[in-house]
Amino acid sequence: MTCAYCPNAEMVASGGLDNIVSIYRLSADKRAMTNEKPAAELAQHEGYLSCCRFIDQTSIISSSGDSTCILWDISRGAPKSVFTDHSSDVMSVSLCPANPSIFVSASCDALAKVWDIRQAGKKSALTFGGHDSDINSVCFIPDGTAFATGSDDSSCALLDLRAAMPINRFASPKVLPGVTSVTFSGSGRLLFASYDESVVHVWDTLLGTKIHQLDGHEERVSCVAVSPDGQALCTASWDTTMKIWA
Repeated sequence: MTCAYCPNAEMVASGGLDNIVSIYRLSADKRAMTNEKPAAELAQHEGYLSCCRFIDQTSIISSSGDSTCILWDISRGAPKSVFTDHSSDVMSVSLCPANPSIFVSASCDALAKVWDIRQAGKKSALTFGGHDSDINSVCFIPDGTAFATGSDDSSCALLDLRAAMPINRFASPKVLPGVTSVTFSGSGRLLFASYDESVVHVWDTLLGTKIHQLDGHEERVSCVAVSPDGQALCTASWDTTMKIWA
């Protein structure tokens, strides 16, 4: 259900219905795994793994259907901190590009929460509401000052950390399916959102208007991601294909 690359590209992580974060080490040429067995298996979640993201080569954040997020020490194979402020499945996490100690989580309790891992054991630093249903995806804007959420209520929101409040909402009476995934363009001006349908809608984050849509899949688009250099967008679909848009 989730996978992630380590920033130094020496490891990958995956997780799903086995409730375990599996860490694999890559070979020197980065193209093949050194063996088929995980280098580490991080087990404490009591529900499925929905998302995992490396902080660095020693730490990783995971979110789960057990309503928690866990910060793991990879070398010890044990949690550093457990974040328990959500009341339902946590579906997605995103790390702040400007501060590796900050991350945001999105949950089926219709809330997004901002956490500071330096305040282990405490409640979330900020909580954002405003959605009427499950939040399926969350993504920080590239400069780290704000983040977007995508919900089953068919809307996306832009939430600002400095103002500690929503600053824009993206919705249309012509777009009714739930949002499955969100990501930003390299500049942060565009928000790409996939829905429980075969198209991806493109929103202007300043104006709050839809400016384009990407047609090409035949089934539900489950995930969207922009390349690190901002030059291309990848979409993944239940039609068994992935497409690169540039």
